[in-house]
Amino acid sequence: METIEQVLESKNIRVTAMRLLIYKFLAEKEVAVTLSDIENAFSKADRTTLYRTIKTFEEKAIVHQIDDGTGITKYALCEKGCNCEIETDLHLHFHCNNCNETICLTEHKIPQIKVPDGFVSENVNLVVKGICDKCSV
Repeated sequence: METIEQVLESKNIRVTAMRLLIYKFLAEKEVAVTLSDIENAFSKADRTTLYRTIKTFEEKAIVHQIDDGTGITKYALCEKGCNCEIETDLHLHFHCNNCNETICLTEHKIPQIKVPDGFVSENVNLVVKGICDKCSV
């Protein structure tokens, strides 16, 4: 199993203490998190450093951004081998209307969608909304 350092180095990301901490924080979460969640977890850290770390992770396909319709961007770690490419790496997300959590359903891939000639896909986002397994019990 790859260490966090190896994951970052494989994506040409310089390893720093804050990057290690943020990666570990994201890896421990079963749900997507907001920038505010990260800021709250690292309240003593500089907000700009946290933002830049997430943006670097996003640019290097360590995390992906999720628009779940709440108006607040959420982030989740990409699965191993993901390059955040529209053709191969898209999966469903589930947003619970009760607890407001959003989770990646990585085992449920979004089929490739062919757009008409002349159209260029830049992002595909499919969010299923309903009640999660924790709230439906």
